[in-house]
Amino acid sequence: MSLPEPPSVALGRIISDLGSTLVEVVAGRPDPDVAVAGVLIHDRLDEPSRLPGAIVLGVGVYGTDQVAALVDHAHGLGAAAVMVRSPAVADAAVADAAARTGLVVLGLTPGASWAQVAALLRSLISADAAMAGPVPGPDASFGGDLFALANAIAGLLDGPVTIEDRGGGVLAFSARQDEADDSRIATILDRQVPADKLRALEQHGLFRALYRSEDPVFIAGIGEKPRVAIAIRAGGEILGSIWAVVPGPLNDDRTQAFREAAGVAALHLLRQRSGADADRRLRADLLATVLEGGPAAPRAAARLGLAAQCACVLAVAVAGAAADDPAAPDRAAAGDRIAGSLALHLSAIHPHTAVASLGSVTYAVLPCATDEDARRVAETFLARVGTKVPTVVGIGRLAARPTDLRRSRSDADRALRVLQSRAEGARTARNPEHPHRIARFAEVYAASLLDELADRMAVDDDRPAGPVVRLREYDQLHGTQFTDTLAAWLDTLGDVVAAAAKVHVHPNTFRYRLRRLADLAGLDLADPDARFEAMVQLRLAPPP
Repeated sequence: MSLPEPPSVALGRIISDLGSTLVEVVAGRPDPDVAVAGVLIHDRLDEPSRLPGAIVLGVGVYGTDQVAALVDHAHGLGAAAVMVRSPAVADAAVADAAARTGLVVLGLTPGASWAQVAALLRSLISADAAMAGPVPGPDASFGGDLFALANAIAGLLDGPVTIEDRGGGVLAFSARQDEADDSRIATILDRQVPADKLRALEQHGLFRALYRSEDPVFIAGIGEKPRVAIAIRAGGEILGSIWAVVPGPLNDDRTQAFREAAGVAALHLLRQRSGADADRRLRADLLATVLEGGPAAPRAAARLGLAAQCACVLAVAVAGAAADDPAAPDRAAAGDRIAGSLALHLSAIHPHTAVASLGSVTYAVLPCATDEDARRVAETFLARVGTKVPTVVGIGRLAARPTDLRRSRSDADRALRVLQSRAEGARTARNPEHPHRIARFAEVYAASLLDELADRMAVDDDRPAGPVVRLREYDQLHGTQFTDTLAAWLDTLGDVVAAAAKVHVHPNTFRYRLRRLADLAGLDLADPDARFEAMVQLRLAPPP
């Protein structure tokens, strides 16, 4: 059975839908049938993962030499096209690079942000995949997704159209936006109706009229050009609205067509919402299959787009709060918020990142070249979410193949457990701002082994014995502090002055205690094996 193809959209479709409002062809001959499968943001200091069929966004790339070099580099990554900031001069060097590689160079209009165009491209790709099948509705001629529907409505009403959510966010728009006014252009560039325009519409009661009526509402005197709008409804729920720039009120035929279009848009939005929920559940199931390993893991990894690149598993959890602490945040709710934030953060970094919550832990598979790259991503994420919710991140070793992700998940779990133990230790010591929030498995390997040894001792009821146990029993019986003295001496590598300061006694007093504890415990402090055994026992059973 062949593996499913990753989601993609035709390059011609992107150029047509974004149109002159956002992009222009700078160099090369675009092949409208070329499949675009993702978005890569170019960074001169960080080599991106190879993503065949991607559009490479040349952020900060200016001048013909830089653009030509980017085209050659993008060709090596298997890209479908390159996008740079307009105005971009297509001189002989750029034209030659485009002809040599077969890539088209697109120009992004001034004023549009790279983050917005990246989000828009990804939404086009996902929408094209989600809406590949027929959409039920009264008129199938409106097309397969919201952008096609917007173009169809624009043809019916003879004016540029936007489809918006209830907050004024632009979900899709038609061609011919250059025929609209400046406020519409600003709306398209920002993918959001300007705040002052929303306030003006609210003050005039237009949203109230729009949401109460099932008919189109004609609006004049608010913008430079008149508009007609209609609410998108599903039963009693308002899903959004459709706005068209028109010269005047609609006639009866166009009013009826606008009503029918709103019904089709409602079906689209409902299908997108249910499809998004189903997609999240499916990705969680696929990710669980990948992390569990077994014969189904390679196919699940291929469906997630993780089959052809190295990756690390990140395990993220909320830690450091006691269950009986009334000031502690709701762990379940906090975990859900962290999972959503992590998914959003990683989706902006790599399109094939998979995130899912399994139990109280959120797992992410992040395509990367090294586990140090994964650490930098985790550091950026924690810096953005702050310290209000105590979050820890364990990072597994690099997995070269999908079958290795099970091992990387185990590593991440082990690193996470060490971090949670340290967070609990910091809480017990009344130090909530503990420094240990991220750990690669390689950094906590020894500590992880000690945790597993402690687990085995607990399961087998294997009670420790030896010098440290004898010292602890003596301390409990006589109220002495010989165990703390030994721990301080070992922690400072035998530096008596530093160890004495650590337990707040004079160095001579410390030396006396050291000689005394060695006699009591039968411990040869000059023997490296004896010192190592004492250190292990102190770590396995720290003083209460």
